[in-house]
Amino acid sequence: MLICLVGGAVRDMLLGREANDRDYLVLGATTAQFLRRFPRARQVGKAFPVFLVGGQEFAFPREGGRVACCGGAQACDLLADLGADLLARDFTINALALPLPDYPAEPDPARVRELAVGLPHSLADLDARLLRPVGPTSLDDDPLRVVRAARFLARMPDFAPHPDLVPAMARAAAGAAFAALPPERVGAEVRKALCSPAPGRLLRVLAQAGALAPWLAELAGAETIPAGPAPWHDESTLEHTAQVMDRLAGDELPCWMALAHDLGKTATPRERHPSHHGHDRLGAPLARALGQRLALPNRFIQAGELAAALHMTAARYPELRPATRVDLLDTLHRARLVEEMFRLAQADHGQDHAPLARRDLRAMLAVTLPGPLRGLGEESGRRLRELRCQALARQGAAG
Repeated sequence: MLICLVGGAVRDMLLGREANDRDYLVLGATTAQFLRRFPRARQVGKAFPVFLVGGQEFAFPREGGRVACCGGAQACDLLADLGADLLARDFTINALALPLPDYPAEPDPARVRELAVGLPHSLADLDARLLRPVGPTSLDDDPLRVVRAARFLARMPDFAPHPDLVPAMARAAAGAAFAALPPERVGAEVRKALCSPAPGRLLRVLAQAGALAPWLAELAGAETIPAGPAPWHDESTLEHTAQVMDRLAGDELPCWMALAHDLGKTATPRERHPSHHGHDRLGAPLARALGQRLALPNRFIQAGELAAALHMTAARYPELRPATRVDLLDTLHRARLVEEMFRLAQADHGQDHAPLARRDLRAMLAVTLPGPLRGLGEESGRRLRELRCQALARQGAAG
């Protein structure tokens, strides 16, 4: 039995990066032999055998295929059926395997390149920082790879799409299977992109391939809509959204709020462009629909909706009257989104109003109702709001 580390973990090791997600391929053994060595393994694969052992995934290869050696002669001794597994993968830089004869021990990092096995283009594309499909039908075989390609490019901003990639994405996205993907799978890819170093690339690459619809349909065509009038904007709505996402790179929830915040600009009357009056009101239901379509958690759906509805108000925070500040902070505090909203407002407009908002929130929360005013239902809520407004007004007057 030979166990190989395969896919992205080998890629990351060759790039000198930490390899977090580890998948293994089992060669030269039956499932019965594997279970004798790993008696606690739990089978999860249906199309072909896949087992979970201590949180790690072990798969058995499909039959057939061809493999070319990326390293030394020792690596070329792998069984021929390794080629089928590599040919079934998404991108050449992921069609890599590292034999582990002494599993779980791994070779010296200096020898990984010598021992790695891959398809003919795997190492060359890795060195050239190119993302290329394994074959002409790789994306059609699993159309989720359309979104995954954009997510990989967001995660690895030093990589460029191979000339074959964007046309392949466009072809796969035009098929019925792309629209029929399970929403949870698409949403998971989008969430991974939000945590990447260049999340705005997700939108740019999908737009280039004409693949924003149907999953991110609200942004389809946003590259033709001006973000706003000069001198505040000279870019499209899609590019502005991508730029705000990039400023919040690696912070998942604020980055999602950035993706959702200007959706309303795609719904304003074109004859009034580049102005987008009322886009905050128009954007809230669009953001909710987008989050629901991607089967995102309720917290994300609420955050996107509030980002669309309130980002303009948060951006003008110093100009707001005490009552408007109280209403805004009350809504955000209840949703646990105060910090996230003001991070978005800063990324969108450049000014950091979070310190002032925090000061006001402390003053608000310090206000309590006198005993006789408690337990009066809506009247209690109204009086509490009045007292909070008075507290912020006194604070503002005091400087």
